[in-house]
Amino acid sequence: MSNKKINFLGWVLFIVSAIGFTISSIGSFWAMFGSLFFLFACFVFLIPFFKKDSDEK
Repeated sequence: MSNKKINFLGWVLFIVSAIGFTISSIGSFWAMFGSLFFLFACFVFLIPFFKKDSDEK
């Protein structure tokens, strides 16, 4: 398994855990805010996996 696939799998697992934290924080504003912020950050870190590199041919 390549490093890129392992990194991608790791970020998918982070997203699943962030969704779990979001569900468990229903009813608590600050916990919900933190878990949604964490989920958003995970998606930001996934951008390079879907962005086409300019130096690839």
